Parts: sequence; C-alpha cells; structure tokens
Amino acid sequence: MIEQLFDHTCDIYHVEGEMNSPGYGLPAAPNFKYGPTPDAASVKCHFGVHNSSVSTSQQQPHNDLNARLKLYLPAGTDIRLNDKIVNCENGLAYTAELPRNIRNHHLTVYIKRTDAQRPL
Repeated sequence: MIEQLFDHTCDIYHVEGEMNSPGYGLPAAPNFKYGPTPDAASVKCHFGVHNSSVSTSQQQPHNDLNARLKLYLPAGTDIRLNDKIVNCENGLAYTAELPRNIRNHHLTVYIKRTDAQRPL
C-alpha cells in the first residue's frame, strides 16, 4: 500500500507574485514571496534521501546544506513549481521543481535545498 510509504509530514507554501515598481518611471517587475501560513499543513509525504544527493559546504558564518531530494505525495495534493516545502520534523525548507503525476497513484517532485530558498 502506498499509504504506508508516507511516513513524514510537510507544509506546502504556494509562491505568490506581485508587481512592484521601483519608481522613477521604471516598469513594474515581479516580486515573489511565500505567505506566513502554509497553504497545505501537515501533508503526509515521504522524503527520499540518497547520500549522493546531499552535500554540505563550509562557509562563513555557517555551513550550507545543499540537497536535491525526491518527495513522494498522495495523488491530488496541490503542489506547484517553486512552492516552498517545509519538513515538519526538522524545519528544513526546500523549493519544489515540476511535479509528476504517477498514474493517478501518487505524485513525485524533486525538491532542492540551497543556501537561500528562492524561486527557481
């Protein structure tokens, strides 16, 4: 059963865009951000972690954790490109790539963690 695979939970924040003009007659440019509350909270999921997909680099003033993981979600979950995914167990945030529907059985989406979370 696929439900037994979903042993983690995550919060999903949809990216919101607004047009902001810097003034001085310059054209408006999109500004992307995430809302303060999740659009989908405590969603059952599974983070597929492989040793080769996670790396740390020593930087000042802190170490950076870079990762590209595969996230498994139930079919019908509302997840979109550039959504922010937060692991409820450890608070790590990821940015979603393009989700794939696997035969209306479940969804898979690659998620990236970089030193600064930003839309791809």
